[in-house]
Amino acid sequence: MYYSASVTVDALPKATDVFWSSYNFKTILTWGPKPVNYTYTVEFFRVGKNRQRNPHCIRSTETECDLTNEFKGDLKGVYTAEVLSEPLPGMTTDHEELPFTRSKTFCPYNDTLIGRPDFKLMVNEDKKIMLIIQDPVTALVKDGKPQNIREIFKKNLKYKISYNKAGSTGKKVQIVDENKMEYSRLDENQSYCFSVAAYIPSRKGDKQVGKWSLPKCSPQEHKTLFQGKSQINTFFRTFLLSSNYYQCCRSNFIPAVRKHKRQGTE
Repeated sequence: MYYSASVTVDALPKATDVFWSSYNFKTILTWGPKPVNYTYTVEFFRVGKNRQRNPHCIRSTETECDLTNEFKGDLKGVYTAEVLSEPLPGMTTDHEELPFTRSKTFCPYNDTLIGRPDFKLMVNEDKKIMLIIQDPVTALVKDGKPQNIREIFKKNLKYKISYNKAGSTGKKVQIVDENKMEYSRLDENQSYCFSVAAYIPSRKGDKQVGKWSLPKCSPQEHKTLFQGKSQINTFFRTFLLSSNYYQCCRSNFIPAVRKHKRQGTE
């Protein structure tokens, strides 16, 4: 004969610190504390829609749930999650409603943090500085290929470019629609440092701007190979002339000194 243990709902602690963490559309719900003798189940839903569950987050002893793929069908949807505390398998409770903690609302399109983009910094023969920005790759996969943020935000994606003279604290910020930008009116022979961040104008507050890239600086002197060779040749010509002058003076100076010494001893 088998007996099923019973546990009261009061003995099941509620989840705390339920928090959305989303980076480049990799979305994870986290909470605490680590369960002891009970489990957690995650339910999520949109307003007016049925509740859903992720099969990996049912009666789990983990304190996080990856919901990345659950939202890819509607990235602009506004979601709410609930973390339910449940008895261990084989245990029962007499209460129909389990203790739960509800999250704040979350919209992947508006709330995921966009990571820092990479970019190339080049100086062409006309001494123009060109930036080529690479769209960050997301955790979303379509047709077997990871999507970048341009494929998701389309024309709503812009970039902020911050630049300044090397060593200067005064910065200028420019907003561009495309992934390429050319600067032709900067001071010649001056190094400039650039940083780039994704900019989503449809978002609100500090969520409009993603993480800033690490800065990259242009060379201080933009010289062609021909100019560099000319400088090297000039250096060697000056060096040879100086050497010849030194040898000439030395050959004339030493005999004169010796002659002066002989005259002084006579």
